Amino acid sequence: MRTLVEAGTVLKSAAQILFAWVALAGNGAVSAAQGLESLDNFPQSYADVSSRDGLQRFKIWIADTSARSEQGLMFVRSLGHDRGMLIPRSNPGRMAIWMKNTFIPLDILFLDAQGQIIFIRRNATPESTAIISVPAPMTTPAQAVLELAGGECDRRQISQGDVFHLTQPR
Repeated sequence: MRTLVEAGTVLKSAAQILFAWVALAGNGAVSAAQGLESLDNFPQSYADVSSRDGLQRFKIWIADTSARSEQGLMFVRSLGHDRGMLIPRSNPGRMAIWMKNTFIPLDILFLDAQGQIIFIRRNATPESTAIISVPAPMTTPAQAVLELAGGECDRRQISQGDVFHLTQPR
């Protein structure tokens, strides 16, 4: 098991190697003119969330650069129930995202440096420009955001306080 900080360091090195720009294929199709990188080029890993319903496994893309973080799951038309995207930061702090150009609802999980879920925004509204962040009364800084298909947290009984960690394939 790696911490988010360790994973971010490893992924930054991998990101320096991966700079092939192509259009997304299949259900996440966008035109090459929009300059988005194929999700196939993003680093991938597995993530487990320990929930009341047991260990929940996801195959995730990792947005390990600023450009990949900004792209996120924009223009994706469907997302499997076992897929997600991790957006890590090198230093914990306030993280905020929006759903502009995101066509599917997402469950957005904010994680602290130990991988604990500190806040969940369930079923974020597609294409909204409203800012999504940890509510002001909460003071725990976020180290990463995990985006899952909308409804997955309810379906898998994932809640605030559960713990996320990167894993290796079984």
